[in-house]
Amino acid sequence: MIQAPKGTFDVLGKDAMARDGLVAVARRVLEGAGYERIETPIFEATDLFARGVGESTDVVQKEMYSFDDGGGRSLTLRPEGTAPVCRAYLEAGMHKRPQPVKLWYCGQFFRNERPQAGRFRQFWQIGVEAIGSEDPAVDAECILLLAEVLESMNCQGVRLRLSSLGTPATRTAYRDELQAHLRAHEDALSEEVRGRIDLNPLRAFDSDHPGTQAVMATAPRLLDALDDADREHFEAVRAMLDAAGQAYEIDDTLVRGLDYYTRTVFEFASDSLGAQSGVGGGGRYDGLMELIGGAPTPGVGWAAGVERILLSANPPPTAAPPVDLYVAYDGPDHRVRAFALSADARRTGHSARLELGGRSLKGQLKQAAKSGARYVAVVSDEGVLLRDAESGDQRIVEPNQVMHHIRQGQL
Repeated sequence: MIQAPKGTFDVLGKDAMARDGLVAVARRVLEGAGYERIETPIFEATDLFARGVGESTDVVQKEMYSFDDGGGRSLTLRPEGTAPVCRAYLEAGMHKRPQPVKLWYCGQFFRNERPQAGRFRQFWQIGVEAIGSEDPAVDAECILLLAEVLESMNCQGVRLRLSSLGTPATRTAYRDELQAHLRAHEDALSEEVRGRIDLNPLRAFDSDHPGTQAVMATAPRLLDALDDADREHFEAVRAMLDAAGQAYEIDDTLVRGLDYYTRTVFEFASDSLGAQSGVGGGGRYDGLMELIGGAPTPGVGWAAGVERILLSANPPPTAAPPVDLYVAYDGPDHRVRAFALSADARRTGHSARLELGGRSLKGQLKQAAKSGARYVAVVSDEGVLLRDAESGDQRIVEPNQVMHHIRQGQL
């Protein structure tokens, strides 16, 4: 038997219904705040991610699924959603619209990393991007929207970690200071962190290597190096979250795995998920548009893993869509009439199911009961026996009167 590739999965039955419920929650929350749906292609030019996400990131160096399209062009299955949305913003001329342009998406993404609970090589994300405004209120709004989605899904043990990475100029000066600290303790660092001192020293904060963690405990903090403008922006974000009653913890070790982040960064973690606790997060990326060839344009956004949300959630049971009519038939001579009756029901906007498994009439009635159908129609020599499953009332009706009785809600 051929099996699905490792790190991928099939979505079936109740799991599919739970996902639909999450998407419905996201749509209600996000579109209620003025975000409109966007869908970008599953694959993009590899250069979009190399330039936008950053050559020094794990995503670009290790995790992308890239391939030649047969015409000498390198394409990549999208590993994240922000760079594609920014490309679409530029390509569609969205800078001409009132700013900020507020967009949300839900789709599949791909990273070649070690599969673990709630983390797969093919995974789903819900995300938002608000492009075109430097206002710290946009940062705060984005954070609150993700908080509302997680709360609506009854995610357990959720806490918000918040920090600021400052501007690139601030980070450049801090980077030199951090690199000096790492080199002074190089012997205690993991081999991976030693190899990143020049390329991406901030990632040392994410290491789970004991020696590296001990070194980072005394490392200088970027929050202490913010200039006045960075600090004012961060304090404004905090003031708005405070005013909205959103709890958070300042985490001066918080860094994101993508190079484009500036100023505000945040992550929602769930204590119910163990060591790999991240559910979703994001931040501001005011320099990303320039990296991919556009004019300077501020932006902020987040992405949340669908699998991670559902793993940490305790959502209310999702009911299957109601079935208005189950059509059975007594013998093969009546199959065509039964088929026509189910088609007529669907044309009039009702949900209808038809026996398709070759069962006996007794077996069909068992299936009708399992389906929870409000009405059951049995096509036979006598006509159509229509039964109301709620009241138990039943009567023989003409085929062209079945939908009339269902619409009236009585026999």
